[in-house]
Amino acid sequence: MERMSDQPARWSQATVYPDMWADPDNDPRENDGPSPDGELATLEDFLSGFRLTLRMKCEGLDAEQLARRSVPPSTMSLLGLLRHLAEAERDWRNWISDGDPLPKLYGVRDADFDGAVADQALVDAAYADLEREQAATDAALAEHPDLSERLGKDKIAVREMMVHRVEEYARHCGHADLLRECVDGRVGQ
Repeated sequence: MERMSDQPARWSQATVYPDMWADPDNDPRENDGPSPDGELATLEDFLSGFRLTLRMKCEGLDAEQLARRSVPPSTMSLLGLLRHLAEAERDWRNWISDGDPLPKLYGVRDADFDGAVADQALVDAAYADLEREQAATDAALAEHPDLSERLGKDKIAVREMMVHRVEEYARHCGHADLLRECVDGRVGQ
């Protein structure tokens, strides 16, 4: 099978294990210590790891590369994922609140992906939005350490919210693997 000329060759920065994204000794997600104690700490650890993975998948790319779409008709891009997850973090606070919902960050439905265009100011804003929304959702949930507590109008359990957050990031890290490989050939791990 002939390789298309516009497709990047597969590559990895790993040297010890060339099929990995990064060598285990240089991977900031690797921890030689004991695993976290307790369910909440474990969920938070997994969430933190997937958040870091998403950032690693976006590292070293310029605005055009981050905004590059996968395959038509999809509007998915790495920049779109950053924006989508910022929007999701904000929406999760709506799930656990009894008050009026927070407005969408990017306007109408799918604007997180549709508006992800190659503009460095937009990239910078997406990273700032994601960081701010993650911190706000983390802070809101930190007030409720009992995983069985039910919150918001729909009485969602904190446990369900935490598992859903882990699932959402994990799923989108899989998308990010494929998007990054399409951009420059860098393989996932």
